[in-house]
Amino acid sequence: MLVLAIESSCDETAAAVIENGRTIHSSVVASQIELHAPYGGIVPEVASREHLRVIVPVIKQALEQAGCLLDDLEAIAATRGPGLAGALLVGYNTGKAIALSKKLPFLGVNHLEGHVRANWLMEEPPPRFPALALVVSGGHTDLVFMKSETEYERLGGTLDDAAGEAFDKVGRLLGLPFPGGPAIAKEALAGKASSLKLPRAWLPGTADFSFSGLKTAVVHSVRKETWSPIEIAWEFQESVVDVLSGKVATIANEFNAREVLIAG
Repeated sequence: MLVLAIESSCDETAAAVIENGRTIHSSVVASQIELHAPYGGIVPEVASREHLRVIVPVIKQALEQAGCLLDDLEAIAATRGPGLAGALLVGYNTGKAIALSKKLPFLGVNHLEGHVRANWLMEEPPPRFPALALVVSGGHTDLVFMKSETEYERLGGTLDDAAGEAFDKVGRLLGLPFPGGPAIAKEALAGKASSLKLPRAWLPGTADFSFSGLKTAVVHSVRKETWSPIEIAWEFQESVVDVLSGKVATIANEFNAREVLIAG
């Protein structure tokens, strides 16, 4: 089955042509990072307007790269959530309009499920079950236990800030450009362990995460002016990675997972 897939949940407009859920014939992504960088974060209205501007050219390019026409498609899929309401409407309604005009099946997709399912697009053998998926995407940090491709359960997630949100907020505190993730990672490359010790919120006995306390600790560290931005970036990144990897290892062992999947 040849499917046109459309994504517009946040700050990227994307379209791809996929065959039988495994073969990617084309994948086109239009990023908005440069538009939002001056604001230090995603501006929903700006995002929606940019999606409207580029959605048709992106779809046309995806079809051209795949060497197919709308008449060759057998189904349309588009992100239905979660995400920014205005941004989601652009891709979802465009996909639905194409499906109605061509009398094709239309599927609204949870984009977090899409992140997890991307592990099946690899050329390697498909993941084995049971599997544990760590979903780290923007405003989400979740642990999902998968018994099979169709049976899964959310075990836990962030109680406050997601890891990605924490990176963006700490990046702003350190005066780094948006988005905070790659900026902090680049800064941390020049860093090493120092006297700064930031907290790790382990939340024992749960599959949950919490990064708001870590963010507050960074605020206090910046105000003290004892450590350089490089030292703070290094220790902050270490703290987040320690908690994510430690929690994944603990829960994977507890549930006897045969595979650990990273999604985001």
